[in-house]
Amino acid sequence: MSQIEFKHHMAAHCESGTVAALLNHAGLEITEPMVFGISSGIFFGYFSKMPSLTFPTFIVRNKPGQMRKNIARRLGVKFATQHFSSPEEGKKELDRLLDQNIPVGVQVDFFYMNYLPSWYRVHINMHYITVVGKNEDKYIVSDCYFPQLAELDIDAMQQGRFARGNMAPKGFLFYPVSVPKEIDYPKVIRKGIKNAIFFMLKTPVPFIGIKGIQRFSKKVVDWPNLARNEEHLSHEIMKINVLLEDQGTGGAGFRYMYATFLRQSSEILNNPELLAMAQKMMEIGDGWREISLFAARIGKNRDMGPERMKELSHMIYERSIVEKEFFTQLNKIKI
Repeated sequence: MSQIEFKHHMAAHCESGTVAALLNHAGLEITEPMVFGISSGIFFGYFSKMPSLTFPTFIVRNKPGQMRKNIARRLGVKFATQHFSSPEEGKKELDRLLDQNIPVGVQVDFFYMNYLPSWYRVHINMHYITVVGKNEDKYIVSDCYFPQLAELDIDAMQQGRFARGNMAPKGFLFYPVSVPKEIDYPKVIRKGIKNAIFFMLKTPVPFIGIKGIQRFSKKVVDWPNLARNEEHLSHEIMKINVLLEDQGTGGAGFRYMYATFLRQSSEILNNPELLAMAQKMMEIGDGWREISLFAARIGKNRDMGPERMKELSHMIYERSIVEKEFFTQLNKIKI
């Protein structure tokens, strides 16, 4: 049995948690909220029904893989990355790196993580874990959604790394090969915040940022006309709760994590204005959580008539107002 000495920690989200853990192992002390904030993880996008999307949906973070890329660019971290066309070659390279005592981040289909209970697992190709060891028939992995290091069957790892479908992993793996000795925190925090402000406030794309939240509020009242039946509509309405709370977000569509980033930034930079903004973002997150609970309740109870959908629409539109005010004010702070 071969196992790398690796500090396992649970985290709010798989990508930010995995990146933070790998960087800490490589000698760069950084928290998960710092990874999230510096990489401009906070985001919003609303996507209408289209040939490749059977029902409208929304996202509350930048696209998978972007946190790692933004962190690398802004901090000066160099990651080695690889995709594989052959499962055998992907396994061979992973095993070679483990033999060199290198913990490796991999992208997998969440469904095949069989150390988790079956009722919890769904097919999502954008899950990240860290592989830290191997014995005869299992890999030893650090998954931020599991309380301790876990064992994963080798066959399950292969299935997860080479699952097909949307955002197929294709055996993707990554690990840091160099990290900076010092970080210019004012500079990288400023870049992270300014980039987030651009996407939330200034992008001309009509379904991104504040415009995306407004579109969501307008379009959600039409969801009953797009659903196949009441059961389908109930599923999609309840999925609002899943997207905001359950898919590794740390709650309220990453708004709580962003508040923590701003609080930690205020401490690092001794900037009380950022601390005040952190409190405001917590309150914004509370509003998103109210939407989560409302959507879960009306979906479960099949109480999805026109008045309830209008109420949901109003709650979402209110978020667009407060987030526009928030990012406008954040843009005025000198860091």
